[in-house]
Amino acid sequence: MSGSGADGTSTGKRPNEQLGSWFVRSGWSKGELARQVNRRARQIGAHHISTDTSRVRRWLDGEQPREPIPRILSELFSERFGTVVAIEDLGLRTAHQSPSVSGVDLPWAGPQTVALLSEFSRSDLMLARRGFLGTSLALSAGPALIEPMQRWLVPSPPADPGPGEPAAVSRRPSRLSKPELDLLESTTAMFRQWDAQCGGGLRRKAVVGQLHEVTDLLQEPQLAATSKRLFTCAAELAELAGWMSYDVGLQPTAQKYFVLALHAAKEAGDKPLGSYILSSMSRQMIHLGRPDDALELIHLAQYGSRDCATPRTQSMLYAMEARAYANMGQPSKTKRAVRMAEDTFADALEADEPEPDWIRFFSDAELNGENAHSYRDLAYVAGRSPTYASLAEPVMERAVELFGKDDEHQRSYALNLVGMATVHLLKREPERSTQLAEQALGIAKRVRSERVNTRLRKTVDTAARDFGDVAEVAHLTDLLTAQLPETAEAV
Repeated sequence: MSGSGADGTSTGKRPNEQLGSWFVRSGWSKGELARQVNRRARQIGAHHISTDTSRVRRWLDGEQPREPIPRILSELFSERFGTVVAIEDLGLRTAHQSPSVSGVDLPWAGPQTVALLSEFSRSDLMLARRGFLGTSLALSAGPALIEPMQRWLVPSPPADPGPGEPAAVSRRPSRLSKPELDLLESTTAMFRQWDAQCGGGLRRKAVVGQLHEVTDLLQEPQLAATSKRLFTCAAELAELAGWMSYDVGLQPTAQKYFVLALHAAKEAGDKPLGSYILSSMSRQMIHLGRPDDALELIHLAQYGSRDCATPRTQSMLYAMEARAYANMGQPSKTKRAVRMAEDTFADALEADEPEPDWIRFFSDAELNGENAHSYRDLAYVAGRSPTYASLAEPVMERAVELFGKDDEHQRSYALNLVGMATVHLLKREPERSTQLAEQALGIAKRVRSERVNTRLRKTVDTAARDFGDVAEVAHLTDLLTAQLPETAEAV
């Protein structure tokens, strides 16, 4: 005996005990669940779905429904119980078996990328407040990270123009107008500006929500040009969600978003954007003490965008290359990369060509800040070398001066004030260091950035360890404890 139907596939009569267990605990009747499925289906444009109590009974008896029913049921039960109830938890099969949620070796194909972005952003929206994602994911590093990312360079097979797009478009024409697409892109730019001003903690969930909306649009048939713009938008939003997650300390979550962003950028055919995403991954690896991985990611970014990245983007990549070399303790290669970053940035100023919004942050101030941090990092790796600290000082001063005039990039201003404070500690000038750290503290109280808070605490701890008998240092330590208590960020 078997059952089948318009939204189900034939299967044996063995009851689905997993689905039955969730259903009983939900307190819903079969009719109520059927109505909720139909309502959600209409919301996502699946107007062909028409479920009733007999259909729900057949699912409980073991019938396997076709997509998008499994995804809808997953969403409904997840919302009901306030925890992720995956399709597999309901005893249902997915159309494509998606890889582990904690992995980075994902299929480089459009439909799977959209499905994974949708699933991950939905889970994040529901569970980030409880810290679920931050504890359930694992970071990838070394060959387990680098080798899957190298597939970014492999050319995508050409899209099949045959039965695909024309049939899809005739079945459900794209309703997205050019002004609507323009608005999506300008909203992404606005989110990026808010992040620079306010840190990652304040608007992260809004960005994730917007990303989830864009993946819903990508799951509908679209014209090729519209689909490409939507994939670009998804890539930018996923990168920004990753960056904000990194900023508030959700490192595995950040990495997952970066990886998915790179997949979306590949679908969009946007190599410069892909290189920018890889640079964000590289920055995270430096932060996590893995400069070798950071360097591999930057070289991958440079090679992949060698024939299309603007001078400003190339300059940013050289600056990140310098950071990686500095943390590996390679002074000559660091200095060479710093010079290349400076020279290429000068080319960018002369070129005066249109730039994507995502690279707009890389200003003269940012260039000086990155290069100063490279020299500062060299000083640490070389055993607190005063020589490299002296190299860092004038460049960091210039960065602080420029960021001091920039109301938009307040987090960068705070980070560079802290960087300058560390340079003065290396030069054994604790009084000047505490002045700068106190300035940074004033900004840190306004900016929701765990990264700023962590660096500030670390700098003050170092000052207290090395110069605890200095009155200014003791005062700053008390001030930090009072004004920046160590509490978890709401993300």
